[in-house]
Amino acid sequence: MEAALQIVAGLALLALGGEGVIRGAVGLARRLGLSELLIGLTLVGFGTSSPELITSIDAALLGSPGIAIGNVLGSNIANVLLIFALVVLIRPVSVSPGAIGRDGMIAIAVSVLLAGLALAFGELTRWLGVLIVTLLVVYIGAVWWLERKGGTAADVHIGESHMHDPAPQALWLLVVIGLGGLGLLIFGADILVRGAITTARAAGVSETVIGLTIIAIGTSLPELVATLAAALKGRADVAFGSIVGSNIYNILGILGLTAMIQPIAIPNDIGTIDWTALIGSSVLLFIFASTGVRVTRLEGLTLLGGYLGYVAYLLS
Repeated sequence: MEAALQIVAGLALLALGGEGVIRGAVGLARRLGLSELLIGLTLVGFGTSSPELITSIDAALLGSPGIAIGNVLGSNIANVLLIFALVVLIRPVSVSPGAIGRDGMIAIAVSVLLAGLALAFGELTRWLGVLIVTLLVVYIGAVWWLERKGGTAADVHIGESHMHDPAPQALWLLVVIGLGGLGLLIFGADILVRGAITTARAAGVSETVIGLTIIAIGTSLPELVATLAAALKGRADVAFGSIVGSNIYNILGILGLTAMIQPIAIPNDIGTIDWTALIGSSVLLFIFASTGVRVTRLEGLTLLGGYLGYVAYLLS
């Protein structure tokens, strides 16, 4: 019971902390005069992935690579097959052709890259962490350069920046909100990971399974809130950008930074089905978004069915 309470409390603190970090950072960025495009590309992307970042770092430092890796893999799978599916069921999503062609393909490419590195080396070392973080910096720089002149996906990234609009506030209050959010993230991640480890041992399941399911869904709460809010406000196109962007950040940013701090061994119980679900979900999203440039409710049901099947496999 105590472990379950730790998990619930940890997830709640992560959700609150992630939102605080985003709102504080976005507010400060606007006060400093940064463009909405740059805010959407960087601060919102990192902000919505901040629960995954702090949780994976904490898990790696505590010697739980299954949670560190499973958290990111499971979050990326849940982002597409669960969260995006729910958004589509609420409102079918029309997607920018530019976003499909570029970001959709990059999401597939980084998923394949991660699987290849994991299978080739069996560990994400510090130098591999530096490599994939460098790729993230190159990606952000390239997208900003392309979109600052009004590229086809610029409106999506600008829309992302406005999904976390804070009310006009004093500079000191924005700093307090941002730092307070970071504190909640760190504290929440620590009790979440400890609760997850205890739960895994008590239930006789691997930490990897806990990371791929409970932890992954919980740390994806910011994406769920942001994408549902976007759909309800009639900005379902922003939902696509948020999901795809988050998946790119999770692999290149979260795992890269975590590996730079603490190398992560790839758990033996992450196998072919897990890598297939990671890559396959991105491929399926790309196909659905490309055919007719619109993701329908039937396709959303297909995605959701895939997620339910994957979770059933994990728990079998």
